[in-house]
Amino acid sequence: MPTLSPDVGAHLLKATRSQDLDEAFEKVLSEYLELKIAALQETTDRLEEKWGMEFSTFKQRLADDDLPDDAYSYDVEQDYWEWEEAETLKAHYQQVQAEWTQKCSGRLCT
Repeated sequence: MPTLSPDVGAHLLKATRSQDLDEAFEKVLSEYLELKIAALQETTDRLEEKWGMEFSTFKQRLADDDLPDDAYSYDVEQDYWEWEEAETLKAHYQQVQAEWTQKCSGRLCT
């Protein structure tokens, strides 16, 4: 099993103002997941507002060549890849968060 160096552990405790290393890690991981999901949600919100639709609709209309812009333009492709990445990563982090929350149920995980 991997170990944590004393220096990293000390910084983790200091950053979280915790006395317990497990509690400090739980706090950092929980906050990290919340921040990642929020940042990815901002990306999806921005693109939904820009295009006036959800990603699934955008993806289908792109496949049907039914967008107001040229489906093969650089801007459309960039938005597609950015949006797909944000949706994929958001789903990943939400799954990790759900697993973490389930694991922590019954004990203090912040």
